[in-house]
Amino acid sequence: MRSIADIFSGSSPLPDQLPDDPFPTVVAWFEAAQARKDQPNPNAIALATAAVHGATAQPSVRMVLCKGIDAAGGSVYFYTNYNSRKAAELDANPYASIVFFWDHADQQIRIEGRVMRATAAESDAYFNSRRWESRVGAWASDQSKPIGSRSALLDRVMTTISDLGLSLPALMLKGQSVEIPRPPHWGGYRLWATAVECWVSGTGRIHDRAHWERTVSIEGDTVSTSDWSATRLQP
Repeated sequence: MRSIADIFSGSSPLPDQLPDDPFPTVVAWFEAAQARKDQPNPNAIALATAAVHGATAQPSVRMVLCKGIDAAGGSVYFYTNYNSRKAAELDANPYASIVFFWDHADQQIRIEGRVMRATAAESDAYFNSRRWESRVGAWASDQSKPIGSRSALLDRVMTTISDLGLSLPALMLKGQSVEIPRPPHWGGYRLWATAVECWVSGTGRIHDRAHWERTVSIEGDTVSTSDWSATRLQP
């Protein structure tokens, strides 16, 4: 006879004794998703921010790409235009939440925390690794601002190429080797986790959920963190 544990099993149950630090699990799940061929955009995350208006907060959410996980510090990197709506909201209210969801494995990870800008060196390094089209696009797009048409946007791209002292034939010929400086309005953010929840699907919706919390203090460029506390949550 099958046991109750066999019937109500998960695809990858978390251990009964939860680890002290959630980030080795975060990295292991992230790397497993990246290794699969049937999971598109395994580094996609839903990023939620909130604009504060008086006593109310208006949330907004969008998909961005996770471009790095610092397991030792417990943080996640993403990059964007500093003039965008999400950047304006993060500058005014430096708290955010992200969600990874990997449907092939029925797993998700929720992370909440404090956000600070990445260093210029970190932003430069990632910007220089991008395709030339994306580097030009970062200069050309005034992200989140209105524009009259698609053709007007493409005209801005061509003007930007010229303003950078480049030409389309040279870009197509040299590709990644073309040097394009990072715009001052473009760079990274680092989300320092204050809460992490790992979720894995279970039969009969008896899912497995593990939750970790800690405190994060940021003073200028100095970040200090407490130890994690772990608990299991009912589904």
